[in-house]
Amino acid sequence: MTEPLQDQDTGWPPPPFLPPPPPHSADDGVLRYDGVTYARTFGYRPRLLDVHVPAGTAPVPAVVWIHGGGWMDGDRRYPPPTVPVDLLFGSILDAGMAVVTIDYRHSLEAPFPAQLHDVKAAIRYVRHFAAQLGIDGERIGVFGESAGGHLTAMAALTDAGAADGRLEGAEGVPAGSTAVLCAVDWYGVSDIGAAASAFPALAGSAGLEVPAVGDPYTALLGASPADRPDLAAAASPVNHVPSVVPPFLLVHGTEDNLVPYSQSERLAEHLTAQGASVELVPVHGADHIFLGSEEIPAIVEQSVEFLARHLSAAR
Repeated sequence: MTEPLQDQDTGWPPPPFLPPPPPHSADDGVLRYDGVTYARTFGYRPRLLDVHVPAGTAPVPAVVWIHGGGWMDGDRRYPPPTVPVDLLFGSILDAGMAVVTIDYRHSLEAPFPAQLHDVKAAIRYVRHFAAQLGIDGERIGVFGESAGGHLTAMAALTDAGAADGRLEGAEGVPAGSTAVLCAVDWYGVSDIGAAASAFPALAGSAGLEVPAVGDPYTALLGASPADRPDLAAAASPVNHVPSVVPPFLLVHGTEDNLVPYSQSERLAEHLTAQGASVELVPVHGADHIFLGSEEIPAIVEQSVEFLARHLSAAR
């Protein structure tokens, strides 16, 4: 049974989430719910999401977009600089799917699994308020790039029925399924230990300086992966492949100087071994965030087509 809507009262203590406000509609007919508080935890900023629902007959499938930024940075409103906002989000809307873009706690605010807990809280929120938002709560997919690609894979592989309970979290809407029907992972890390070992040399060859706060893997875990291999393993998608896996699309530049292409190869191997439907698409000659590629419109088109195919097929 659906729980009653959270009261709008924001007194003390603040509520763990707020219901969607009334939407605003632009000339294109898209309904926009912006800056919605999907989770609040004492001591942290409220976690926000935006929901854009295309004009047409509701309910529609929803795609949860998870931004990148090395788990340290990023913003729900912006894809990587190589991918225009209107191209990415507009293509999803044009395909008849809602776009849900989410913020999550960065690693210097809270270490893993806080980021995954927030992603799961967002999925629970969308499913809980699906009818109010005009979304079909049974047709949700996830889509992310870089750090968001990693979180996409983790979210798709660790629903409550198969996951270690410590990865599910209870932020925001405290109960409900976080299962998704499909996942699109752009150049995400799949094996934290292997990626962390390669990072210093890769960063140096790319002309990047490691931030004063440390490398992104140590920041994510709150400890060096070499010192805490258990944490690195727990945060690695390759270690969480269940018996039933939603379809995956993995897209990765073959010359990625921050997250090696082998990371997607490794995840594809683990998924295939479990009999999962997985498509691995190499972007030849492309660096991280598809730098150097002229194929970005085609990559977006292929990714959106994949999502639409699997989310529409679930009617």
